[in-house]
Amino acid sequence: MYEEDTPLHTDTRRFTYTELKTITNNFQSIIGKGGFGMVYHGILDNGEEVAVKVLRETSITLSKDFLPEVQILSKVQHKNLVTFLGYCHNKKCLALVYDFMARGNLQEVLRGGQEYSLSWEERLHIALDAAQGLEYLHESCTPPIVHRDVKTANILLDKNLVAMISDFGLSRSYTPAHTHISTVAAGTVGYLDPEYHATFHLTVKADVYSFGIVLLEIITGQPSVLVDSEPVHLPNWVRQKIAEGSIHDAVDSRLRHQYDATSIQSVIDLAMSCVENTSTDRPSMTDIVIKLKECLPAGTGEMQLVSRSYKQKEAMDADIARQFQLLISGVSIESIEGNSSGTTELRYPSGR
Repeated sequence: MYEEDTPLHTDTRRFTYTELKTITNNFQSIIGKGGFGMVYHGILDNGEEVAVKVLRETSITLSKDFLPEVQILSKVQHKNLVTFLGYCHNKKCLALVYDFMARGNLQEVLRGGQEYSLSWEERLHIALDAAQGLEYLHESCTPPIVHRDVKTANILLDKNLVAMISDFGLSRSYTPAHTHISTVAAGTVGYLDPEYHATFHLTVKADVYSFGIVLLEIITGQPSVLVDSEPVHLPNWVRQKIAEGSIHDAVDSRLRHQYDATSIQSVIDLAMSCVENTSTDRPSMTDIVIKLKECLPAGTGEMQLVSRSYKQKEAMDADIARQFQLLISGVSIESIEGNSSGTTELRYPSGR
């Protein structure tokens, strides 16, 4: 259907299929998979790690979603949206090239797929990051963009646990005067806005509903739909747990009660307001960002970058003190540093 190296009339870099084979070492390392196809780890000529999302042309649906995703990704840029580096569009495959996100997706981390368990503060920061990415799509893009598939699997985490929204294949521009844009509601079961599903009228509040489910997953560690004797939607599960006991019964046990109860209650309340059946009763993403910042411990949120710089300064001061001690003890610093890279690697226990 597609000619080799078909251009899509964007300023974004266009990769050839041969280049993708080289970058991914012949598609050797799979780092993700889904209905769209596979995601492969790759390395560019400059050493930069990338993720290559390959959409095999096995259905018309995939090719229809490909062009909107490229068009949207080529014009949006925000620190909490995954960085789009380029695409491949030819008869052999359809592919998107992104920055590599070392910690995978939020769903994997919350389900305990890794040994590391997120603290409550880390979860709040991830929630805020994702909210800021959606706020940008809704408030700063003209016209606004509705993601339509907000879920934990589409929130990626870099090595410092900074969250970024990904997968824009279902995203659509939204014009308030023309909300009837689809005959079939698109999204993922468990995250789909019931009002959108019933009316097919799309607004930005569809993303708000989905984000509410994400917040509940962050709090509980549970999937959007729990399957026991019968499927239970996560909001109903949370309501039942609280009704039968307390908010603590709904909180992820891996937090081991190491959290502020007031903060948990505030985020639960926020999440429940997001999943109201009527879209007009839900907050905006701007409101959500404001409330999440209020839930962060004192000294974080707006001061996060300042705090990070201060930690770097502390580490540098400690290194200077170490060198001073070596000098007064008569040990040659050059002889020690000659065996190192000459740089100091900073590691933060919080992951941020």
